[in-house]
Amino acid sequence: MAQRVVIDPFTRLEGHLRIEVEVEDGKVKDAWSTSPLFRGMEIVLKGREPSDAYYLSQRICGVCPISHGHCATYGLEDAFDVTVPDNARLIRNIIEGAQFVHSHILAFYHLHALDYVDIVSALQAQPKEASLKRVQAKLQAFVDSGQLGPFANAYWGHPAYKLPPELNLLAVAHYLDAIEMQAKASQLLALFGGKFPHMMTCVPGGVTVTPDANMLGDALFRAKELQRWVDDVYIPDVLAVAPHYLDWAAIGKSHTNYLAWGVFEDASWDPSKRLLPQGAVFAGNLAVEEPDAEAVAEHINHSWYADGAGPLNPADGVTEPEYSTLDTDAKYSWCKSPRLNDQAMEVGPLSRMLVAYLSGDEKVKKLIDGTLSALGVGGHPEVLLSTLGRVAARALECKLIADAMVDWTTELIANFRNGQTALCVDAPVPDSARGRGMWEAPRGALAHWNQIEGGKLQNYQVVSPSTWNFSPRDDNGVRGPVEEALVGCPVEDPEQPLEIMRIVHSYDP
Repeated sequence: MAQRVVIDPFTRLEGHLRIEVEVEDGKVKDAWSTSPLFRGMEIVLKGREPSDAYYLSQRICGVCPISHGHCATYGLEDAFDVTVPDNARLIRNIIEGAQFVHSHILAFYHLHALDYVDIVSALQAQPKEASLKRVQAKLQAFVDSGQLGPFANAYWGHPAYKLPPELNLLAVAHYLDAIEMQAKASQLLALFGGKFPHMMTCVPGGVTVTPDANMLGDALFRAKELQRWVDDVYIPDVLAVAPHYLDWAAIGKSHTNYLAWGVFEDASWDPSKRLLPQGAVFAGNLAVEEPDAEAVAEHINHSWYADGAGPLNPADGVTEPEYSTLDTDAKYSWCKSPRLNDQAMEVGPLSRMLVAYLSGDEKVKKLIDGTLSALGVGGHPEVLLSTLGRVAARALECKLIADAMVDWTTELIANFRNGQTALCVDAPVPDSARGRGMWEAPRGALAHWNQIEGGKLQNYQVVSPSTWNFSPRDDNGVRGPVEEALVGCPVEDPEQPLEIMRIVHSYDP
């Protein structure tokens, strides 16, 4: 007999998400993803000065505000028809890179790892290192107090946990270290961005920060520190944990459609040459196509918005909230359902790395092929199209970006030493224009569309990564990517749906 299971709220530390599934014969038969929070920034921005979009859109998300700021800026620069100096490109890349590294460390260690790491099992380890003994004592004090804090409300002892106690303890130690590394990434970001989470410097036309020699040296030191930690801790942790969960390379496959708008500008300003290039993959055929922003349409039949003229491209999009009730047979989410070429698209690190890999990027191919070989599945990139693949792709992307930040900072230092110091150009606001910024947040494809009339924002529309991944069914009844990925998921105990958490957390809600 089918059983309905609801997880609400879903996220471990932050965010708003409700997941409902129907379990039958030990597997998920159907699923519904609900975003219970209305953001509404499209309404807030209407009628405002165009420059307000850069500042206000960062408030859409507390984890990836930098990406929203950059996306808004690129959309305005598209409308204003300006090209910024190369130093601004490098500084923006460094700021964005620091946010990506911060976010990926947060996602793996604090939002996702505890689906695989059994905290209580770590108490059974017999460590020899003094540092691990201290961590174990701290953990024991948590347990003895009865107040587990961030380690509460989990399914400790669940049979799906497979790590030995010693590896569980090591992961807990790195969980604590990762908090400090997030702080270091934030400090690097704030050097150029002014502050974090909401930066102040990457305005239309370039950047408003003027780095001196001390700032540049400090940035390079911090970038190398993050690079070392990713190399010495994050990547080894993933390689140590993954062999115990190789069965998850066959679980959690979605529609096998993948989208990336691309992120981290190349000197050519060509989206196909970004560090992580734009591209789309359809039906898992492992071939890259050029995505057309004009082919994006937002469906709302299952979303809490007033019914309109059918699916619209965001350039002409409408955001009219109209809440009724949560009914999985009708409307059940504040997320719209964006589609590309009428297809549901997965976005995120897996999409970006897959597009780069299939585009022939040598650095990405080396990272992915080396990891697949280390896990004993060399020559089979299709295993990436899974829950485990998303976890691995996030770690490998973090490595790629951490390396690139050192390169960008070194290049920026060389520019200033050679007298190349331009940072910003004038960006006058036109009376009438349209623009769009196609970019990436850590969680996936991000785009802002703007329409300016009389020097003010007449319309502003945002399609964020969560809108793609956690969308409800579209007007054709096709599930969103997370909903589809959950179908077929094994569930040993519906009262402790750890397996469901693994799939959903792999999308980093």
